[in-house]
Amino acid sequence: MGQHSKYSFEMKLAAVTKYLEGSCSTESIARSLGTNGTRIIEWVTLYQALGADGLKTSPKLSAYSAETKHNAVCDYLSGKGTLREIQKKYGIRSDKQLRNWIMKYNGHENQKTSFTGGNSIMAKGRKTSYEERMEIVTYCIEHGMDYAQAAEKYQVSYQQIYQWTRKYQSNGAEGLIDKRGKRKSETEMS
Repeated sequence: MGQHSKYSFEMKLAAVTKYLEGSCSTESIARSLGTNGTRIIEWVTLYQALGADGLKTSPKLSAYSAETKHNAVCDYLSGKGTLREIQKKYGIRSDKQLRNWIMKYNGHENQKTSFTGGNSIMAKGRKTSYEERMEIVTYCIEHGMDYAQAAEKYQVSYQQIYQWTRKYQSNGAEGLIDKRGKRKSETEMS
């Protein structure tokens, strides 16, 4: 199934050119074409990332490698750019596509061409000791809060590392102690 557009390549290129020259606003261009300003910005982003060819519709959908998907999602989640900046950097045709990858990544979905060749690095958590949690949190903090990298290295879920790091930052090392199933001392009770 290919892409279809009611806007010709020439119409898109003219709209992008007007916008980049500064002669018209996105809203005025959008009004003249019967669309919205967001679509004009999408075309500009495609043009900046892929050149004029990015504005052409293709007979088939774009395919991205598992490595590209992984790198794009990790860059976004680690704050290395906005959706549009990451889209430009990796030549992704749509920020919607990038949002879908992020949702799948955060939703523990195991894709056919996932980031690790079919194995999700964060599908399930596992039991860990206090010492191991300390080691993982320390590693994560030392590596710029790269939760995905730590999850892959230690084979625990992204969410576990995220929670442990937040607990460590707010309560120190005591925040990593597992208190489930233990009674509170009388001094802790209200």
